[in-house]
Amino acid sequence: MLDTYAERAVPVSDYAIIVNPDDNVAVVKNQTSAGLTVVLPDGVPLTIGDAVPPGHRFATSDIPEGEFVRQYGQPIGTSLGIARGEWVTHDNMTDDVPVVRNLPDDLHTPAPDYFPADRIETFAGFRRADGRVGTRNFVLIVPTSMCASHEATQISMMAEFLHYSREKYPNVDGVVAIPHNKGCGCQDGSTLDVMMRTLSNYADHPNVGGVILIDLGCEKTNLSFVEKYLTKREKPIQKPVFKIGIQDVGGTQAAIEIGLAEVAKMLPEVNKCVREEFPVSELVLGVKCGSSDGFSGISANPALGYCSDLLVRSGGTVLLTEVPEFCGAEHILANRAKDSVIGRKIYAMVDWYKDYASKFGAVLNENPSTGNKAGGLLNITIKSLGAIVKAGTTRIEDCIEYAETPTARGINLMQGPGYDQESTPGLVASGATVVVFTTGNGTTIGNAITPVIKLASNNRVFERMANDLDISAGNVIEGTESIVEVGTRLFEHVRRTASGEIQAKAEILKHREFQFWAEKTVSL
Repeated sequence: MLDTYAERAVPVSDYAIIVNPDDNVAVVKNQTSAGLTVVLPDGVPLTIGDAVPPGHRFATSDIPEGEFVRQYGQPIGTSLGIARGEWVTHDNMTDDVPVVRNLPDDLHTPAPDYFPADRIETFAGFRRADGRVGTRNFVLIVPTSMCASHEATQISMMAEFLHYSREKYPNVDGVVAIPHNKGCGCQDGSTLDVMMRTLSNYADHPNVGGVILIDLGCEKTNLSFVEKYLTKREKPIQKPVFKIGIQDVGGTQAAIEIGLAEVAKMLPEVNKCVREEFPVSELVLGVKCGSSDGFSGISANPALGYCSDLLVRSGGTVLLTEVPEFCGAEHILANRAKDSVIGRKIYAMVDWYKDYASKFGAVLNENPSTGNKAGGLLNITIKSLGAIVKAGTTRIEDCIEYAETPTARGINLMQGPGYDQESTPGLVASGATVVVFTTGNGTTIGNAITPVIKLASNNRVFERMANDLDISAGNVIEGTESIVEVGTRLFEHVRRTASGEIQAKAEILKHREFQFWAEKTVSL
């Protein structure tokens, strides 16, 4: 009788994915109906009791009250009593998971298995005077405060219309600005330091060929203040730099006219820098996720992780941030550190963030958004376990502050929020010359100076938002492509984007969102 019933049932793989053999849940990939019977890998049929939406889970076995619900081979919550075939929701599972802080004192993770020189791919980039290599060549207008942001925007927009064209300046990618709402009234200390570090690292970014700094004149963060900060840098900025004070030159209109004239003078100089061939070891890849769903940690993020591994094994650098999305998975990252010193730094990053959030009455489990939860990410642990795989499998070399430049090649973890508008600029300020941004529900964010490649977790959203998303990992969910195949395809897309052969969709649509992290206000 059992065999007959099983023959009429469909394999579980037609409707759901069991991520790890130790899991007691399956993630639905195609909408189920109540009463659907599937056959588990052990040949035993299971009837799904509910209509479970894509990205959500049903139990593959009875999970008695008090036992852990498991995905990715890790606890993701505690059962309130879940029957096999039952939809796993907040009604039958709490968010309680064990806090794991195991870390051997003698931890020594082996170095990556580096590729031989003849296997390392190349890309066409811009060599800067300090030796770094950029993937784009922009003239950047940097306002020192909100008080100069309008003028910075006007200069960039009018300059692109009046003075710049790709035909006239084939080696220049445009004239852009980074308007923001900070400066002057910001608090001294860490908030001000973060702001200055972010702005100066944008000005000195390898994707920038020339810079115009503009202030109002009376603000706390005026040009004199910025100049003092810039003198503290290890190396001076070795590119054309011009400064404009709005009050000094007679107001808005005069400042804009001067800025336009300086851009016109700067463009021929910036155009002298031409693309040359370099090994991909010169790339700095920022990895990011936003508007994630239940598939992000199964398809897009591990595919990006494979791409990250390829870059690290080629001698390149990968930057991972969104510290709230380490929570519940920090023990996995810590045990991937090169040694126990770095492992303890990882734990300290998470502990700092928990304390930081608590001062504002927030907890990290408030991080999953409404869209995250609708897509199946019920709590921060589920989200984190799927998020950290963006950085692949090689060892973690170091931990850095927000917008801080790493000193070690390989994987670096950057302190910072999950909030897309703040974490993406932080990655760029830390030196990311390309960003890959995974998404399950669809996102549109870009960056003024660094291409942001969008990788969809499923084909439905990729088809729905084809003008905004660059590539899809959805075939992993469909079972027609492996993580290795998508990761390899993504790596080639990154290489071609870095070379300027193709543009990211966010570049084409001129998404240039910019906001830096203000530590005196909580962002998750």
